[in-house]
Amino acid sequence: MTEPKKGNAQVFTGSQPTVAERPPQATGQRLAGKKVAAIVADGFEQTELDVPMQRLRDAGATVEVLAPDDRHLAHIEGESHGKPAAGVKADKLLKDANPDDYDALLIPGGLKSPDTMRQSSAHLAFVRAFVNADKPIGAICHGPWLLADTDVLSGKTVTSWPGIRRDLERAGAVWVDRPVVRDEKMVFSRKPADAEQFGDALIELVAASTRA
Repeated sequence: MTEPKKGNAQVFTGSQPTVAERPPQATGQRLAGKKVAAIVADGFEQTELDVPMQRLRDAGATVEVLAPDDRHLAHIEGESHGKPAAGVKADKLLKDANPDDYDALLIPGGLKSPDTMRQSSAHLAFVRAFVNADKPIGAICHGPWLLADTDVLSGKTVTSWPGIRRDLERAGAVWVDRPVVRDEKMVFSRKPADAEQFGDALIELVAASTRA
């Protein structure tokens, strides 16, 4: 269910159907041939990468995790509510990735990972390339920090972890407390508990962008 918001933003409310309840086209190959980049650094929230990444792959998309540097190509440290988690093996270095090769961008949260990446000119340039190309971007928890620091949130309706609300508002965004918010080619969520809805909303955004 959606509620129309100011401008082109949509706020998603209510529960989402489980995988078993979804029609075949929702869990099949809707995103076959699509390629998604996921950017993380040490301290990313494990659920906020794993869940939407698996959703995207179940829908047929290829998801590549991009490492910030050579040292992290073999392993990027994950966290779960501040405690060490499994982490992830990267598929490619950020410096070797071309934004033109991807159809969408996934930015998981966690406190440390987005804070590290928003201080990286390479990560900010990578994010801006998706914005300039009008490609779908999904950012959850602290992930929207990167969008704030690329100066692209002015006038956008967003959500996030509440602790960065003021940062996003100072960047010109309108902040709301909802599980999922979509504004044009961007979709936002608040926390690990929203990861399933976030992943499904990102699939819808990529599918809609494909149809357009």
